[in-house]
Amino acid sequence: MNTLRVINSDQINEETIYNFIPRADTQFELIRKSVSKIIQAVKEKGDQALLEFTNEYDKVKLTNKEIQVSKEELSEAYEKINPSLLQAIHHAKKNLIKFNQAQKREDWNIEIEKGIWAGQIYRPIETIGIYIPGGIAIYPSTVLMIAAPAYVAGTKEIIMCSPPQKDKKIAPEILVAANEFDIEKIYKVGGAQAIAAMAYGTETIPKVQKVVGPGGIWVNVAKQILSNIIAIDAPAGPSEILIIADESADPTFVLVDFISQIEHDPDNVGIVVTNSEYLINQIINSIDKYVSQSLRRDIIEKALKYNSIIIKAKNIEECIRISNLIAPEHLEILTKDPEEILKEINNAGAVFLGAYSPVPLGDYGVGTNHILPTGGSAKKYSGLNLYDFLKIIDVLKCEKEGLEIFSETAMKLAEHEGLFAHKRSIEERLKDKD
Repeated sequence: MNTLRVINSDQINEETIYNFIPRADTQFELIRKSVSKIIQAVKEKGDQALLEFTNEYDKVKLTNKEIQVSKEELSEAYEKINPSLLQAIHHAKKNLIKFNQAQKREDWNIEIEKGIWAGQIYRPIETIGIYIPGGIAIYPSTVLMIAAPAYVAGTKEIIMCSPPQKDKKIAPEILVAANEFDIEKIYKVGGAQAIAAMAYGTETIPKVQKVVGPGGIWVNVAKQILSNIIAIDAPAGPSEILIIADESADPTFVLVDFISQIEHDPDNVGIVVTNSEYLINQIINSIDKYVSQSLRRDIIEKALKYNSIIIKAKNIEECIRISNLIAPEHLEILTKDPEEILKEINNAGAVFLGAYSPVPLGDYGVGTNHILPTGGSAKKYSGLNLYDFLKIIDVLKCEKEGLEIFSETAMKLAEHEGLFAHKRSIEERLKDKD
């Protein structure tokens, strides 16, 4: 029997939250040394290290010539993919491009003072590496989520790494999703070694400026270790859903949405926060039926037992407090007036409003991104977006009149800080020149 823990909201605060919800990554230090050895080996031995680690960890023997996916393999992928799945990829691609294009802002400038103009220009990061997990899980949607904003941003070169399957191939769905965004440099390398390869470059894999994409603990540790070499996206951990629901919420919707987000992995986190005793009873009385019908029952049962709770709140305001404290990856608001509650939400990876906006819509290309901050990091990180692939460069243009207006302020500050050459660079320009 899958009995969810029910706790009162007044038990949860900044100090106690980790007693109820496993968020912190306790494995980092345990594997840091092992990951560092992999990184060093790739740095020193290049492709040879990649082949050795692929054989050791993925149980696949490749040659140097097999590291990169061939043009023939890309063509074969289109022959193998189910036509209806290809159609779904095209539909999701269209929506994601539209959503990311809407985020674009033109270069701009304003007149700060008379004769002084300041603004910003936007330029793409030139080279991006995408990491896509492999093995049992095959997620073409994740390729689309990363490739779309990079493509719209105008990134010149996008490469991709993903571990090979036992047949020495990468799943055709992954290849097709990548090729839809003109990604042709695809490599059969996974794990920490793939991150190291993209950070340092090898004989086959080019060095990139930023690496983006989800992965297991080894991938995430490698990204954090190498973050002084390459830019990385937000740290990733087990997926999470938090549902704020009141008495108007359909218990069936709450249950199916709750279960849909913990079926990925037994470490995933599921939370319902509600002020409705009726809803709590309906969930508890019905959950066994829904779990028993799931094809991923074993995973769901573990996630329910160890990582899932119902939080009983006194009122909606308390529900909002708890949600902002937890800062969930996915937040569903199933209440009478979700837009009103949204005004009070400060921390969430992505928000889904109302009964007909379930999280899977965001997972599969309605437009919003599904690569989102987890483990409470939504308090300081955003979900993946167009600006993860853009640099913002400040630009200043000043005429002599503007320099004269601001010179006294600038020189006074420079003199106070003891930077007299700074002061002189302004003074020289104020001299009358014949």
